[in-house]
Amino acid sequence: MVLRRFADFAVTQRDTALPPDVTHAATRAVVDWFAATIPGADMAPARILRETLADELGDGPARLVPDGVRARPRTAALINSTASHTAELDDIYREGLYHPGSPTVAAALAAAEVVGASGPAVLRAVAVGYEIGDRIAAAVQPDHYTFWHTTGTVGTIGAAAAAAEILGLDADRFTHALATATTMAAGLQQAFRSDAMSKPLHAGHAAEQGLLAAMAAARGLTGATDVLDGPAGFGAAMSGRPDWDAAVAELGRPWCITRATVKNHSCCGHTFAAVDAALALRAEGVRAADVREIRVGTYSTATKVAGNSDPKTDFEAKFSIAYCVAAALHLGSVRLAAFTDERLGDPVIRALMTRTTLDVDPQFDEGFPGMRAARVVVVDSAGVEHAYVRMTRKGDPDDPLTDAELRAKFTDLVAPVLGADRCDALGTALWNLAELADVRRLGAEPAGAPA
Repeated sequence: MVLRRFADFAVTQRDTALPPDVTHAATRAVVDWFAATIPGADMAPARILRETLADELGDGPARLVPDGVRARPRTAALINSTASHTAELDDIYREGLYHPGSPTVAAALAAAEVVGASGPAVLRAVAVGYEIGDRIAAAVQPDHYTFWHTTGTVGTIGAAAAAAEILGLDADRFTHALATATTMAAGLQQAFRSDAMSKPLHAGHAAEQGLLAAMAAARGLTGATDVLDGPAGFGAAMSGRPDWDAAVAELGRPWCITRATVKNHSCCGHTFAAVDAALALRAEGVRAADVREIRVGTYSTATKVAGNSDPKTDFEAKFSIAYCVAAALHLGSVRLAAFTDERLGDPVIRALMTRTTLDVDPQFDEGFPGMRAARVVVVDSAGVEHAYVRMTRKGDPDDPLTDAELRAKFTDLVAPVLGADRCDALGTALWNLAELADVRRLGAEPAGAPA
């Protein structure tokens, strides 16, 4: 039973200190989760959930980000995780086509607030949730991603693992938590091929159901322990032929959380290589006013998921390579400000989009999903071609954001919401999470109400 092997790994690790690089990577993951969640909390999906679930707010051991409103644990996990996935700024596990942070950190924090877990306990739980979720995600790809949104499906299992670790479940109950979460996993990819709010809700549902599975397992609820690898289980139903032995063979060697991609742009990760190439061309002197033609070559999944050539809304624009490349060339940044109503109608961006074509590059397609590459060719008004190839994305493990760059991302996204002082206070607390005795001491004051 594969789920038991994952559970055994988590439980046997408790007597061993996390390696320093894993603790550091888990700290970065939590910092990055807050950087994505705080701006996302004021966007429509999370805001609507707050209104819908108003009778579940105002009391409870858990809290919402960023204002510290009290909530029941499952409600907090649902709303916080939804917020974390809305701005398209949450982290990625490249090989798994998966955003592990949104559901995993949300579930870990909600569980930690229930029991008063320490900062180190939260970091361990996050690392365990990433380890189990990431390896399952990689095992079911690329077939799984044809129809399923991995963050909604596998994210449920990763969230359950993180919550089970916070709750200190023994191997039997840990296994049952994973098993129940597996059968609750859901999230269809069609939901984000149009302008709908369901995509971030996938992450919220994953966090909520993963937390529920762990809390129920703690009280004796059992699951089908072969539901992942059985003949009618998750792998058989939602993938091709996943190699489960390979998925568990190298647990912790290295820990998957050390291989996370930190997003540098506020859009779909399938646009990133092309955006990075466009930004490099801009740095070399290519200017939007001189562009006659833009040709983008990338892998086929990117053209399918982010091939919208005429986006009308901010959501659609975040899933449009043409829009994101145009914004990069014109604005020099593809963060939140690139997706305002003003920018969506920007005549320069619109004109550049009409001059953009997408093609599948066989070499890049063959390297997917372990490689995310793109080539951008800009033909200027004089007919001169300017080309740039990105074989990876800024933020990927082979070209990571430094701690300083992650701090800058955090400030860029959080300070406009909390104000500079509260942003600094929260950032300091999060970077020192390994020293915190009780995660509840993060409190409403450091997280702060909006300034």
